[in-house]
Amino acid sequence: MHLSLNEDQRQVLDFIDSLARPYAGVPLHDAGLTLESAELDAALVENGFLDVLMVEELGPVTAALVVEKLARLPFALEAAASSFVRPLIDPDLPRPLCLVEEGRTAGPVRFLRPGASVVIVGPSGVRSFKADESVIAAAQEDALYAYPVAFLTGLPDAMTAYEVDPAEVLRSWRVGSAAEAAGLLGAALASTVTYASERKQFGRPLATFQGMRHRLAEDQVMTNSVYWLALRAAGTGDPGDAALALLHAQEAAKRVCYDYHQFLGGMGMTLEHPLHLWTYRLKLLTAELGGRGEQGLAAAEALWG
Repeated sequence: MHLSLNEDQRQVLDFIDSLARPYAGVPLHDAGLTLESAELDAALVENGFLDVLMVEELGPVTAALVVEKLARLPFALEAAASSFVRPLIDPDLPRPLCLVEEGRTAGPVRFLRPGASVVIVGPSGVRSFKADESVIAAAQEDALYAYPVAFLTGLPDAMTAYEVDPAEVLRSWRVGSAAEAAGLLGAALASTVTYASERKQFGRPLATFQGMRHRLAEDQVMTNSVYWLALRAAGTGDPGDAALALLHAQEAAKRVCYDYHQFLGGMGMTLEHPLHLWTYRLKLLTAELGGRGEQGLAAAEALWG
């Protein structure tokens, strides 16, 4: 497996860095628990960054790199579903894309709003419909998800069906979610390291204490492994790799988010520090596709039948 980026991948990520630079900061005192930017989303679409999977020279690994990079921003962006699932079913499907597992329609749906495309994935197939007020409960303002979420009140009778294997959609969904989790973990780690390096206790920075350094090193290892497993799953296209990548991402999120909030103490529970923008999103992603238990079962089924 190649562990270095090629020239095309470096250029794509450099372009995203330039485009997203104005959005890298956090307007701490003017924002609630959820940050969005329609301008940034439109710029990403206009420049084709959510369509790189369909470019032969770029493909799924570059798509995973793009999703991971965008997840590091404080602004919540619907990138994973559009990058990995939309090309499989209909590249022209209106965004944002809201992925919902058949039989699990009662929970919070990320980016659900009037006009969004809701994609239902399950044993009976892959179907979609355009959301409107008749199927959406009132959106939760400043919910503890750090994503814009709403709830479905039901499903319409008429939906568009697609001739695509639901298992392939689930595999792509897992890869996109794992890549998104990798970016969230990376941003949360960087934010925590910065705080621990600047905050002093007993006359020295917190990051100089050996106990904290050891735990941060372990968290770094877990974060790095989520990143590489997500890229591997994108590159191989294997359902087992996809399930293992998301399983490890959900396990890592459960572990490291506890560390980060403990290291920040009281600041980790306020809106004056941006840590919650990544860790609260990770908390919701740990329930994606049924959570760790379902990923374990999916990995076992893919590996051993």
